[in-house]
Amino acid sequence: MAEKLAHKAGTFAIGGDIEVTRLGYGAMRITGDGVWGEPADRDGALQTLKKLPELGVNFIDTADSYGPDVSEWLIREALAPYNGITIATKGGLTRTGPGVWLPVGRPEYLRQQVHKSLRNLGLEQLPLWQLHRIDPKVPADEQFGAIKEFLNEGLIAHAGLSEVSVSEIKAAQKVFKVSTVQNRYNLVDRTSEDVLDYCEKNDIGFIPWFPLAAGDLAKSGSLMDDIARKHDAAPSQIALAWVLKKSPVMLPIPGTSKIAHLQENVSAADITLSDEEFAALDNEGKKAFANKEK
Repeated sequence: MAEKLAHKAGTFAIGGDIEVTRLGYGAMRITGDGVWGEPADRDGALQTLKKLPELGVNFIDTADSYGPDVSEWLIREALAPYNGITIATKGGLTRTGPGVWLPVGRPEYLRQQVHKSLRNLGLEQLPLWQLHRIDPKVPADEQFGAIKEFLNEGLIAHAGLSEVSVSEIKAAQKVFKVSTVQNRYNLVDRTSEDVLDYCEKNDIGFIPWFPLAAGDLAKSGSLMDDIARKHDAAPSQIALAWVLKKSPVMLPIPGTSKIAHLQENVSAADITLSDEEFAALDNEGKKAFANKEK
């Protein structure tokens, strides 16, 4: 049935025990401009959130810095007590205004943010809490040690990292179990290819943010455009279908505050690219990325 489209993307067990739909939802865009304050259409944002379970999406990614707090508040208002929906949130970035993001990794600050997210979301335990950025001004081991404490105390069930290298994941793993990694990744941005490979080999969920990007590959008359027409789909849906096919640990979280756009994104779960289509897109994406890096 169309209502459960997200299930067609398959599932992944975060940390080995929290099974989620591989096609999730990113809740950054349900805030105001610059990811600051309330959304322009608050009711529309709430209705979009309420649509998620109807479409089978049971994995939502947010952060205390989205708004700040606004995204978490809206998620609670729309979806609590959640009924099988896994809410992942992040901490470690402070906000002083629209479009401003400053890392703060002091253990006492991270602890404060974990407790605030618990209150914001109305939860007794956060299923997945992720360090939004490793703060370069604070020893990494101090940040990782704080996360270990949150796990030991049961404040969080699983922990993840965001925008990290393989060496940083390995360093963190000496202190706590890394269940997910959230890095920017899409068809034309392969900066984290080695991180994705490492996550796949170690059964770590890889959450690519900005997963719909395709750059010039989406232009009219392009290979992607031809494939999209063949599947009666939008180029963004093909980009998302490619991401899903790329790896079994991939957990894309496209975000939107509009129901129509949400339905379009989730419909990508119903698109099966042939191996030939996937390989052709993969090759074009690699070339586009290489040219951009020159």
